[in-house]
Amino acid sequence: MIDDGPRLLTIGQLSRRTGLSVRTIRYWSDVGALPPVGRSSGGYRLYDASSLARLELIRTLRELSLGLDDVRSVVDGESDIASVAAAHVAALDAQIRSLRLNRAVLSTVAKRNSSAEEMALMNKLARLSAAERKHIIDDFMEQTFGGLDAADPDIRTRMRVMVPDLPDDPTTGQVDAWVELAELMQDPDFRAHMRRMIEFNAADRGPDVPPGSSLWFMSRLVQLAGEARERGVAPESPEAHEVLRGLLGNADPAAVLERMEAAANDDVARFRDLVSLVRGLETLPRHNEEFAWVVAALRARTAG
Repeated sequence: MIDDGPRLLTIGQLSRRTGLSVRTIRYWSDVGALPPVGRSSGGYRLYDASSLARLELIRTLRELSLGLDDVRSVVDGESDIASVAAAHVAALDAQIRSLRLNRAVLSTVAKRNSSAEEMALMNKLARLSAAERKHIIDDFMEQTFGGLDAADPDIRTRMRVMVPDLPDDPTTGQVDAWVELAELMQDPDFRAHMRRMIEFNAADRGPDVPPGSSLWFMSRLVQLAGEARERGVAPESPEAHEVLRGLLGNADPAAVLERMEAAANDDVARFRDLVSLVRGLETLPRHNEEFAWVVAALRARTAG
C-alpha cells in the first residue's frame, strides 16, 4: 500500500489541476490509459507528477481525435508520436474526402431540388472507385469514337486525355462537376449526339488535314466564322458563302444546317464546361457568336 502523501494526487485533485472532469479522468484510468501509481488506505486511486504529465499528453492526443488504442500505444511508449500522427493524418484525409463528397452531394441535391432517387444516384456516382470511374469514361469513349478514329488515329487519345477523372483530393466544386459529367456521359441521347458530331467531323476531314486536328470542324468554325465577323462579313453575303465553302467543303449545306439546328449544343457546351471544372481550370469560351453566324449563313444559303 502506497502512503497517501502530499506528492500523490487523487482523481479529484487531478481534475482541479487540469480542468478535466473527474468522470473523464476516471474513464481514462479505467481503460488503462492513465493507470494509478497506487491506492490510498481508503481505496482511492493515486497519481504522481508523471501521471499529471501523462494526463496532459492524453488530453492533447484526444483533442486531436486520436483513438484510445493509439493514445495508450503512445503514452506507453509502444509507438512514437510521429508515426501515429502520420497514420492519423491519413485517416483524417480520408474523412475530409468523405465529408467533401457528402457536402457536394447534398449541395447538388439542394440546388436541383432532387428526389430521393436522384440523391441516391448522385451519391453513388460521387463514391465510385477509380476503376469504376475509368469504366464510365472508357465506355463513353468507345460509344462515341468506336470505329471512327481510323480517319484520325490521334483523336481518341486526345479526347481520352481531355476527359478527366476525379482528382485524388477534389474540391467540392470538382465533385459536383464530376457527378454531373458522369451523368451526362451515361446519357444515351448525349452519347448519340456526340456520335453524330464525330461522324460528321470524320466525314468532313479532308486528306490535307494533319493527324491530331480532327476536332477540326469546331476549331475551323470558330476560326473562319470569327475572322469573317471581324471583317464585318454579313451571313447573307456572297463572301459568307465562300467562308462556308472553306468550312464545309462539298457537304450539303441543308443537311449541315439541319444537324446544327437539331444538335444539343447546350449539352455539348456544358460537357466542355464540366471537363474544365473537374480539371480545376477556367471554363472555355462557348463561341456562341461564331456558331450563330454560321447558322445564319447556312440559312441564307439554303433559302436561296
